[in-house]
Amino acid sequence: MKIAVLDDYAGAALRLADWDGLDVTVFDDTITDHDALVVRLAPFDVVCLMRERTPMPAALIAALPQLRLIVTTGPRNAAIDLDAARAASVTVCGTPSRKTTTSELAVLMMLALNRRLLPEVAALHGDAGWQVGLGRDVAGLTLGLIGLGNIGAQMAVLVRALGMDICAWSQNLTDARAAEVGVTRMDTLADLMAASDVTSVHLVLSDRSRGLLDATAFAAAKPGQVFINTSRGPIVDTQALLAGLRAGRPAMAGLDVFDVEPLPADDPLRDTGLIASGQLLLTPHLGYTTEATFTLFYRETVAAIHAWAAGSPIRVLT
Repeated sequence: MKIAVLDDYAGAALRLADWDGLDVTVFDDTITDHDALVVRLAPFDVVCLMRERTPMPAALIAALPQLRLIVTTGPRNAAIDLDAARAASVTVCGTPSRKTTTSELAVLMMLALNRRLLPEVAALHGDAGWQVGLGRDVAGLTLGLIGLGNIGAQMAVLVRALGMDICAWSQNLTDARAAEVGVTRMDTLADLMAASDVTSVHLVLSDRSRGLLDATAFAAAKPGQVFINTSRGPIVDTQALLAGLRAGRPAMAGLDVFDVEPLPADDPLRDTGLIASGQLLLTPHLGYTTEATFTLFYRETVAAIHAWAAGSPIRVLT
């Protein structure tokens, strides 16, 4: 049984789990070309995925006749064609997940942007040699949560301790859910954008959420607003966001997720002017990348492989 572990950017897979007795090959890069990916994966019986870094569409599954098992980290993976896997007699298993790390990163980005952390660090090490601007306290500001699921609710707990007021909106948000979390429900996205000093996106990518944050949404942004997306890149219209930043609505943005990952070197978001000014903070999808989370992911990946090999697969995705 030959096993491929894909997209291990941090070189963590072999260190964080016991793969003893298994024939494992670890790849630390992402291949997007279909033909090249087929060549890479053709020898393997088992492919281990890190979330949605490498998609497994029907065409790829069909091109891998030796494939018998896919293990994805996390309890679901929208980038796997489960119907195609089932048709090819490929078992797909998941792992448990931790639900604390993304909210922590979103708060970190909020604080870094409001306090001008990166431009001030650059000034310290540059020609200025010391501070050059003023940051903004978050106590007393209003955080607008776009989505109030598990991560949105965690955000409410964290920022309440910082003295922030909290409102929320999503297509499905009810008064009962807002009351349960202790936040104010807004009637429309425009209302939330107009009321929020900081907005943070916590939605699942779907047909309804794709492109939701568009030019109309950003035009409604409160002056001085900081916009944060740690959810999924395509929820935000990138061109609308860039135009909005240049027009001052929003005033600043922090993005941890992108339409294409890894972010291409020529992507318009790599705008050196916006980045140098402190208006735009980009991070390479760090929301879930912590020691504790990856230890759980890789140990449970190994457990899933052993269970499948013993004829009793666990956490089978359907």
